[in-house]
Amino acid sequence: MKRVCLINVIKNFRIGHTKNEGFLGRALSLFGDHEQTKIITVLKGLSLEIKPGEIVGLIGGNGSGKSTLLRIIAGIYKANSGEVFTNGKIISLINLGAGFQQRLTMRQNIYLCCSLFGIGSRETKRKFNSIVEFAGLKDFIDTKLYQFSSGMQQRLAFSIAIHCNPDILLLDEIFEVGDKDFAAKSDKALKSLVAKGVSIVLVSHNMHLIESKCTRVYWLKNGKIEGSGKPRKVIEKYLKDKSS
Repeated sequence: MKRVCLINVIKNFRIGHTKNEGFLGRALSLFGDHEQTKIITVLKGLSLEIKPGEIVGLIGGNGSGKSTLLRIIAGIYKANSGEVFTNGKIISLINLGAGFQQRLTMRQNIYLCCSLFGIGSRETKRKFNSIVEFAGLKDFIDTKLYQFSSGMQQRLAFSIAIHCNPDILLLDEIFEVGDKDFAAKSDKALKSLVAKGVSIVLVSHNMHLIESKCTRVYWLKNGKIEGSGKPRKVIEKYLKDKSS
């Protein structure tokens, strides 16, 4: 069984740009509806697969297509062509805490986010204390979220996600969201999820993190897979290419 399978996926974006038409042309474009557009291809025939119980790392430079790929898997973006298959419940922490309502309390946000992740109020009530305890925020249950630091919000979002029964967990540059104790607790939680067959996809520029956490790595370059396999070997090739 495969949790994720992408076959020859292409993703294009249409973006606005201004041609070099001189001052008058650029000035007119500000007031007209004739903005020039061009199409850029971010993913170029990309294929990969992820099995249950894997932690797969995505590495590559800025603009290589990592975050776009994550959003394709999450269903946030649709591929222009190719096939995308996912098997199981996807929980995405691409923009950590983006679903929070800042004027609601932590208690209210937990119930709201759990409902968005398909967890009913009765099950949320059962998990509530564990979510709060894991995040280390029991003194702030009825505090409104706009009074939280970004780190507190990140810990809360991570705690909610791992308590919402994912089959596929997507993480984008968010793993190091607390102190050493929280990092150790998070690592233990991810290992527990993997032992249950959850597939985790991790995007990071931290190569030590990728090597220590991942069972397999895909290296993206210019929207294509430049290399894949065991973390150390792929990372070494990536760093060598980066320095050349």
